[in-house]
Amino acid sequence: MAYASLATGVLLAAGVGSRFDPDGLHNKLLARLPDGTPVAHEAAHRLLRVVTRVLAVVRPGSDALARVLNDAGCDVVFAASAGRGMGASLAAAIAASDEDDADGWIVALADMPRIAIPTIEAVARALDGGAPLVAPFYDGQRGHPVGFGAGHRDALLALDGDTGAKALLTTQTLTRIDVDDAGILRDIDTPEDLRRI
Repeated sequence: MAYASLATGVLLAAGVGSRFDPDGLHNKLLARLPDGTPVAHEAAHRLLRVVTRVLAVVRPGSDALARVLNDAGCDVVFAASAGRGMGASLAAAIAASDEDDADGWIVALADMPRIAIPTIEAVARALDGGAPLVAPFYDGQRGHPVGFGAGHRDALLALDGDTGAKALLTTQTLTRIDVDDAGILRDIDTPEDLRRI
């Protein structure tokens, strides 16, 4: 482990991925990267290099994905509310974290397997250093993962729908970390994205 953060990792892996597979036959998070590693496993592995615990949120019925994430070292949370969107998934992860132990959360997306470990570490260091809200920026654009201090627990628990924590990021003071890491913006939405990555 490069840096052992006090924060809990949250890996959001409950999306439908309809642009990747309109027929719903294949979960994009189980698609293989060129080295054969499933997309979600790689995203989890990188997060676990910085934090000691990752809560991975999946939809009920996603047993194959849950096994992959368990094998990666995550604690899997089946979120019945995941169909309502990213906000509901994030709230489910926060509810599953230990209130007394949570020093904050580093929230990553399971379809972003190329975020550099030093980027995750930089977000973690800023969060552990007392910043209440942290995000990396590449070429002027905000990316992932995003760090939330423990003071945001109630606001995160109240999230619902598909907007995620975007409102928090626009209304609160954000610690900006400029990185030379295009991976913070690159998610896998289509088979072409997977081939490019």
